[in-house]
Amino acid sequence: MATGRVVTIDEAARLAARLQAEGRAVVFTNGVFDLLHPGHVRYLTEARRLGDALIVGLNSDRSVKAIKGPGRPITPEAQRAEIVAALACVDAVVIFDEETPHALVSRLQPDVLVKGADWAADRIVGRDVVEARGGRVVLIPLAAGYSTTAILARIRAVAAAANPAHETPWGSGLDSAASSRIKT
Repeated sequence: MATGRVVTIDEAARLAARLQAEGRAVVFTNGVFDLLHPGHVRYLTEARRLGDALIVGLNSDRSVKAIKGPGRPITPEAQRAEIVAALACVDAVVIFDEETPHALVSRLQPDVLVKGADWAADRIVGRDVVEARGGRVVLIPLAAGYSTTAILARIRAVAAAANPAHETPWGSGLDSAASSRIKT
C-alpha cells in the first residue's frame, strides 16, 4: 500500500478501520524521528514487514520538549512528518500531542504494536490495548551505531573544534568523556 501521507488522528483511525475491515493487518509504531538516520529507516522498514500497512505516530514539538528537554526537537514536527511520510515503508504519519501514544493506540486499535528492543516489555505504552483485542507487540532490535543523540554530539564536537570560543545553539562543546566516545 505505502501511500506515505500525513493525516489527522480521525483520518488515521478511518484508515486503520478500513484496512482491518478488508482483512489487512495494521502495524503501529511511534517516535520523535528528529534527525532521520539509517537506524530509523531500518526500524520502520522492519516494522512495515510485520503487516499490511504501517501507521507512524509522531510526537509533536510540544511533547518532544516535554520528553527530551528544551533543546529538542531540532526539526519541526511538520518537517519530521513529511520526511517520515516520504519513506516507502510508511503508509501514514499522524502527529500526536500527548507525552505517550496511549490515546492514539486506543483510537487506532492496531493489530501489531512495534517498539525498539531497548524498551522493557512492561513499559510499552498501548500494549494493554493491543493485546486485549488479540493483537501482538513486537520488539525490533536497534541498528547499532545510529542515534540522534550521537549525531548531535558529533555536531557539537565539530562546531567546538571549528571555533572553540564560540557558543553554538547546542552548547559550547562536550566534556572530555563525551568527546572520547565520538568517532570521526
